[in-house]
Amino acid sequence: MSMLDKIKGMLKGHEDQARQGIEKGGDFIDQKTQGKYSGQVDTAQQKLNEQLGGTPPPTDEAGR
Repeated sequence: MSMLDKIKGMLKGHEDQARQGIEKGGDFIDQKTQGKYSGQVDTAQQKLNEQLGGTPPPTDEAGR
């Protein structure tokens, strides 16, 4: 069993909380880097949300 499978198993049933954490983490990185890597951060957030399955939360572009 891969590490990703183990993480997915631990997050089962807590997808919404994980998505919130992904969004908050990305916002924190954007703040610390003054948005310099916002494109890469957005891509990473999108990939992580895809791994969780379902639909990701709507993005608030005005808040960035």
